[in-house]
Amino acid sequence: MKQLGSATYNDRIAENLYVVGKGAGTSDVLEISDVAPQDQKEISVLMNALANLREAELRLSEASRRFMKLNDQDMRALHYLIVAKRQGEMVTPGMIANHLRISAASTTKLLNRLERDHHIFRLVHPTDRRAFRIEVTEDTQRSAKQTVGKLQARRFHAAARLTSAERATVTRFIQDMTEEISLKNAPWANVTAQAEGRTRTG
Repeated sequence: MKQLGSATYNDRIAENLYVVGKGAGTSDVLEISDVAPQDQKEISVLMNALANLREAELRLSEASRRFMKLNDQDMRALHYLIVAKRQGEMVTPGMIANHLRISAASTTKLLNRLERDHHIFRLVHPTDRRAFRIEVTEDTQRSAKQTVGKLQARRFHAAARLTSAERATVTRFIQDMTEEISLKNAPWANVTAQAEGRTRTG
């Protein structure tokens, strides 16, 4: 069920994007003839549940960016800084660049933007006077914690409602699925990444 203006409607396509089986878009990319029809139905329900979770995460991410007036990379950088501060870790521009997988120049632009809008501040590194460490401001940390952080933390309740055995099963499933869709299983992605790297350095 989706919202369109003041009305709701059933989008059968969106509700079944990850259905498996004949005529579902998987027959030409996945061999499932040895999977029983009932199992296919159950797997479809599971896949659609995962799709709904991703959609909820996307909507939360979009809402948080609008609330904080930041883009996706800004939000990811701030989240990294907030977690680092909570753990008592220092963060350098290089660490942020590695985390976001962006260049040093792009990192500088990002940090300049966040500092200009009073989300972060730079301090001299305690052991390397030529370097800086980055910290999130108290106001930004408080704002993120009281809004996005509180809602994100509600995931804990869903995990807490499971038994120990159920959590082990879910964890194993997520780890297994992560392995299945790892880019190491996608030669086309590696070729594209290598080509982009040659373009940047050429």
